[in-house]
Amino acid sequence: MKTLFQRYWQILLIAVVIIALDQWTKNLVRANLPLGGTWLPESLAWLSPYARIVHWYNTGAAFGIFQQGGMVFTVLAFLVIGLILYYYPHVEQADWSLRLAMSMQLGGAAGNLIDRLTIGHVTDFISVGTFPVFNLADASITVGAAVLFLGVWLTERAEKRRKQETPPAEKPSETSSD
Repeated sequence: MKTLFQRYWQILLIAVVIIALDQWTKNLVRANLPLGGTWLPESLAWLSPYARIVHWYNTGAAFGIFQQGGMVFTVLAFLVIGLILYYYPHVEQADWSLRLAMSMQLGGAAGNLIDRLTIGHVTDFISVGTFPVFNLADASITVGAAVLFLGVWLTERAEKRRKQETPPAEKPSETSSD
């Protein structure tokens, strides 16, 4: 039987890196920008209509949807984290896309959960065009979902190609008995 470390080291390594980067960047924003403040280096002022760092907070889900649903999303985050940790050891080692997607989603869910539990809301700071403001945890969850879909698509393509290349099994010949 595999040890706990052997089963979870990959998911935890990726998730911890995501959580650390997420919390570090959120703390930088909270420490250096007032709520509602905007920052962009002068040399990149031309990017202002398209991208900037802002200090915003969110009590809802990713990208600012379902505001005031903090408690629901706190409970949901615990459930998602629990389900990912339960299911992860059952995923085949060769299924890198599902393992990576689950790791990214675990890191993102945990990063935002830490905010909800410690400060009562999630700090968002990445503003791109008219898209809702988000953070690294939100991006990790979204990219994780994209990796999952890409992995499923690539797996299905490979299986389809394998089926086309494999000749159909021969049918047993019918013998007549006289």
